[in-house]
Amino acid sequence: MFAAAMCRRTRGAGHWADPLAGRAVRREMHPLQPDEMGGDFDLKEVLRFGSVPIIWRAPNKPDRLDAYAQLYLREEIQAEALVRNLPGFARFLPVAALFHGQVINAAGLARDAGVARTTVSGYLEILEDTYLVTFLPAYEARLRVKERKHPKLFWTDPGIVRAMKRQLHEPAAEERGALLEGWVYGLLRARQSYAGLYDELSYWAPSQGGTEVDFLLRRGRSFVAIEVKTTTSPAPVHFAGLRAIADLAGLERRVLVHMGERPFNASDGIEALPVMQFAEEVLSGRL
Repeated sequence: MFAAAMCRRTRGAGHWADPLAGRAVRREMHPLQPDEMGGDFDLKEVLRFGSVPIIWRAPNKPDRLDAYAQLYLREEIQAEALVRNLPGFARFLPVAALFHGQVINAAGLARDAGVARTTVSGYLEILEDTYLVTFLPAYEARLRVKERKHPKLFWTDPGIVRAMKRQLHEPAAEERGALLEGWVYGLLRARQSYAGLYDELSYWAPSQGGTEVDFLLRRGRSFVAIEVKTTTSPAPVHFAGLRAIADLAGLERRVLVHMGERPFNASDGIEALPVMQFAEEVLSGRL
């Protein structure tokens, strides 16, 4: 068991002070994963309520998630005096939740939340340091001018991001894509923390084109490209990004993760895997 004091922002110093710096090994714990939940795992429920243990085991998950969001503001932010403008930060939270799975747009975040653009980076840093969000960098080839450089914003749990939006009903169709993509990202991050799944994780999106690939895993000089879709019947349009990345040097596998029941291989070698079969490959180390 590991126990540690929480990092605090040193007053007036403008940075986080770690009381255990140099005296502890960093280990991350993630929301419950499918292999940890066993027969209790239900993807539909996880995408709605998340899998943070205290939430997942609660008899009334919506009430517990709502309480979690309020407690975060009161205990983590207000009590620790992490921001000067608590109402502004409270307005920022649901706006940032709407950017789940999207490239960070500081100007858009600032405008929609009604705060200064310079304030947004500080608020995002607080969310990251309190383990609510993480950032997925863009893949950068040697010719960096051809690649986007802005990271994507992901919340660490589907239930938490929905609680911050005050949307705890059945996920709407327009929510499901980002929720599933975020869950797959969490699965990949967890396996990296627990088992060293990859050397680097990024997304691929050349600036000169509109296609992108959700995740690009690098192991040494080898790559695995992963695209996530909520469709139950993959069609040619769903393979566009994976076909656009086909010429990347070192690319060994291209995988389309979908919500259907049948795995199959496309004529050009792209693997289409149902989401739970993909999860089994990740958890078993076969990916």
